[in-house]
Amino acid sequence: MLVETKARVGVFSIALGAYLPQFPSLVPEFEKQFEDFKKSIPDTVEIIDGGVVTTKEQSQAAGDKFRAADVDLVFMQLLTYATSYNMLPAVKDLDVPVVLVNVQKLKALDFDTAGTAEWLGEAYACGAVGEMVADLNRYGKRSAVITGVVEGGDENVAREINEWCLAANCRRRFRDTNIAQIGRPYPGMMDLYIDESNLYRRMGLYTKQFDWEKIWAIADDITDEANIKAKAEDILDTFDIVGGGDVDKVWEMAKYVVAFEQWVKDEQLGLVASHYDGFAKGIAGKVDSLLIPAFSMLIKQGTACAVEGDMKVAMAMSILKTISGTGQLAEMYTIDFNDDVTLIGHSGSGDAAISQAKKPTMKMMDVFHGKAGGGYLTQFYPPTGPITYLGITQDGEGHFKFVVAEGVNEEGKILQNGDTMMRTRFSCSAAEFVTRWSETGPTHHFGAAVGHHIETIKKVAKVFNVPVEVVVR
Repeated sequence: MLVETKARVGVFSIALGAYLPQFPSLVPEFEKQFEDFKKSIPDTVEIIDGGVVTTKEQSQAAGDKFRAADVDLVFMQLLTYATSYNMLPAVKDLDVPVVLVNVQKLKALDFDTAGTAEWLGEAYACGAVGEMVADLNRYGKRSAVITGVVEGGDENVAREINEWCLAANCRRRFRDTNIAQIGRPYPGMMDLYIDESNLYRRMGLYTKQFDWEKIWAIADDITDEANIKAKAEDILDTFDIVGGGDVDKVWEMAKYVVAFEQWVKDEQLGLVASHYDGFAKGIAGKVDSLLIPAFSMLIKQGTACAVEGDMKVAMAMSILKTISGTGQLAEMYTIDFNDDVTLIGHSGSGDAAISQAKKPTMKMMDVFHGKAGGGYLTQFYPPTGPITYLGITQDGEGHFKFVVAEGVNEEGKILQNGDTMMRTRFSCSAAEFVTRWSETGPTHHFGAAVGHHIETIKKVAKVFNVPVEVVVR
């Protein structure tokens, strides 16, 4: 990614201190289990190590480390029975989910020979989990439970841990990067309007405002021809240009991509929302004509770029890109009642990673759809198979909500207007899907990602402390 971010995950284990003098063999056993557990956490996150906690004081010390690091998530491994005082001091001042990892070492004890030490140390499917959740609820803390076994491997446990880490990475990306707003939202699309102070308060995402005059001049100082040439070749490698293309043809575009990449790094931009509603003449017309492929090159590298000034869909695209590797802009297009599928897509910038059925194409258009001017239009070709749609909306009090649906893309005809488009079948009828989706009060645009990701999105919602409404799966 152009701007790298990595979640900070607090990790600690708990056990009842009273057991340790009674059964000294538990000390090295628990230390080994904790070290093994930390190794099971993917290196996509940074571990903040709170250690093996057996006293209230150790729990407080772990909490100090977690607060100082501004962790995005906490994993707590339950080694054996423990009481709440082992847990609460470490997490009571944090506003992040606490994931209780209740993973037993052995599939089963040798019940003919095992004693108390073996039971407590190797096969206690922890009876403390329920009471831990009860106390977390009383403290107003978000929590989740993972139960499984180490012996023989447990794919469900590994998947759950990985999904939580992906969710934590979404929070860190919002906290460590900014969203750029260039211009303003599309006139009259009031569902797109946003209170930037509320956005920062509830989602941790800070807005940086830019006027178009600055963007028009952004490439004035780009003179490194070798760098421009390399970027032109990258553009040609990414897109098939209708009618043919060469380095000279995309030179100006490449110059702006180089400038945009430096701008993204300098301003720490993880997201961009833009809309130009001027006359598209002179330098404004030239830059406007190449923005769609230029912003597509940024999306390819992890910076979500949304059209029509929609900051909420930029967030949805960023979340999907973080958890799945694909994050495409989308909206409702039409229903094919003959085949009972919904056509979903969008014109404008897109994600090359989602174009798995065919290499993305770029072609010159005299008139853009719904905005001033014309220029290069990009089209992407999502594969058939599972697809997930994520929308982010708000209520009247400014609270955010996720709206999500899973479906299956199918082969078939699409509009021939050069827009990215998918024919998606849902488990309900197309008409019922559109009705259900619309009744959630979604924002006009939403994001699309290859694969089914509702379970991970639910974790992202818990990390951000927002509700999630599942329309269909």
